[in-house]
Amino acid sequence: MTDNWNILGHEWAVDMLRQHVTRGNMRHAYLFSGAPGLGRRTLALRLAQALNCTQPIGAGIPCLTCRDCKQIEAMQHPDLNIIQAKDDDGLPKENGTLKVEQVREVRRALSLKPYQSKYRVAVFLRFQEANDNAANALLKTLEEAPAHAILILTADTPEQLLPTIISRCEILRLRPLPVGAIEADLIERGVDAERARLLAHISGGRPGYARRLIDDATILEAREERLNDMQTLLPASRVEKFAYAEKLSKDKDAMRQTILTWLSYWRDVMLRVAQAETPLTNIDLNMEIEFLAGRLDLPAARRVVSELESTLAKMDGNVNSRLLAEVLLLDLPKA
Repeated sequence: MTDNWNILGHEWAVDMLRQHVTRGNMRHAYLFSGAPGLGRRTLALRLAQALNCTQPIGAGIPCLTCRDCKQIEAMQHPDLNIIQAKDDDGLPKENGTLKVEQVREVRRALSLKPYQSKYRVAVFLRFQEANDNAANALLKTLEEAPAHAILILTADTPEQLLPTIISRCEILRLRPLPVGAIEADLIERGVDAERARLLAHISGGRPGYARRLIDDATILEAREERLNDMQTLLPASRVEKFAYAEKLSKDKDAMRQTILTWLSYWRDVMLRVAQAETPLTNIDLNMEIEFLAGRLDLPAARRVVSELESTLAKMDGNVNSRLLAEVLLLDLPKA
């Protein structure tokens, strides 16, 4: 897999970027979009390695073992900046806020000549989390970036970013991998076949997320708890739903993860109602999904999926979380 930069899948993206490196026609800014866990950050780091590797094993193919490659892999290279939302203690935080001061700081770094490599590379992770001031500051950086600077943004979708930023980036839209490819990779990593099949489906074709499922058992435990809650809530009374909504809304990040888990479940229900050939995500809950699918028509299943997606979008718009949770739960179909 070395000629694919030691990345699982996304061969077309690696091939395109490798050609940019070997031909010397690098874009000054790239945007890697796709769902979390698809490998956006890994692809960004591999591009940085391909640009700055001192012992490439082929045209545009980093060795991954030289000093520069190892420092970039560890995200501790003097010519590499990783910018992402952080919590109050300065630790990386998903669904946080990337602030203008962070963009201004990296802008100053990019203005300097590289310390030990050919390029300075700045990787902005989950840039959809940037506030308006940070987004505008990046726009100015994009317009004035020196020739030795390469900027790489990651985001769930390009549409989450300012059109003026999108227009200045080469966009690579990463897609989920086939479930079979994820399953084979997990088996190669020592996961038994039955568990590998389950994790591959749960991952939704996202290799990074699949590997996290191996390493962190609490992710699966939280998933099971959230899906059990969903089963309990379907026949629950209004009082029980209001009580759950109050508890759910107290932690916005946990609420988001809960809704994302429910969304994967209801998409499976919708697929079963539609009799689609698409593989289920939650294959361990096939019986429950079939049960619900047998009692709903397609418009009803679509409505639940749409409401879950709408709730997520409204959460990003800072709508009252408790009110959102209450409306969502009250609109669930009765099981």
